[in-house]
Amino acid sequence: MRIEDQRESDNIEDRRGLGPARMGRGGLSIATILLALAVSYFTGVNPLTVLNLFTGVRSMTEVSAPTESGPVGAPQDKLGKFASVVLADTETTWRNLLGPRYEDPRMVLFSGAVQSACGTTSSAVGPFYCANDSRVYLDLAFFDEMAHRLGAAGDFAQAYVIAHEVGHHVQNLLGVVEKVHRLQRQASEAEGNALSVRMELQADCYAGVWGHHAKRDRNLIEPGDFEAGLRAAAAIGDDRLQKMSRGHVQPESWTHGSSEQRMTWLRRGLESGDPSVCNTFDTKRL
Repeated sequence: MRIEDQRESDNIEDRRGLGPARMGRGGLSIATILLALAVSYFTGVNPLTVLNLFTGVRSMTEVSAPTESGPVGAPQDKLGKFASVVLADTETTWRNLLGPRYEDPRMVLFSGAVQSACGTTSSAVGPFYCANDSRVYLDLAFFDEMAHRLGAAGDFAQAYVIAHEVGHHVQNLLGVVEKVHRLQRQASEAEGNALSVRMELQADCYAGVWGHHAKRDRNLIEPGDFEAGLRAAAAIGDDRLQKMSRGHVQPESWTHGSSEQRMTWLRRGLESGDPSVCNTFDTKRL
């Protein structure tokens, strides 16, 4: 990606270094996190769910006021600056597409664990969006995990992760998040997971919409970038992750979609640049 001399977003709060030790009574010990990951490995349960069971931490759909803060503005380190450039470009894209309906999210950079308005969360769950405070939460160490453990390296692979979480912010602004959460409260576990898959695939498509405009309108994309993004989407498909961790696949427990599904919807956004093609809720075949 061509990120040199690009605008950087000021909508970044840097909490790196304010790890679990600075998070008071809500902090998570390393032993607790490791135990939760072990249980998750053998049971297939989302590690965030396990952490909630162990610690009483609220789920990501409940409200809990954050108690920590960090400096706001574009970071000065290489990865932090990269994240701020990508966030700034998503701001440009969605302001143009949604007009006055779009409100910029804030990105919170953290390390280890973080407290948000959705509860206290470990880096083990990966990047996430909290609808209760309109913030994207990202531990930049996840990029190393993608490259070295999952084989998904490259600037655009990293940018795709950020754009996907911004896609959840777009869903929040459009009322999709609230509607899905309402339906999930009335659904079975399998039905709730299926709704989650549709929401995640739509966020993948929205990430592709951003990528389309980053290339067409601002020439940020270099040869091979989109292919790296598609490899990243395949690398974090539920089927591949389950196969890696447990040796078998359980489609009824998917929450994000298969590798093929994630690639399909990311590609759809990349090729069209049109958010209207991202309606994953009105199609039978994902």
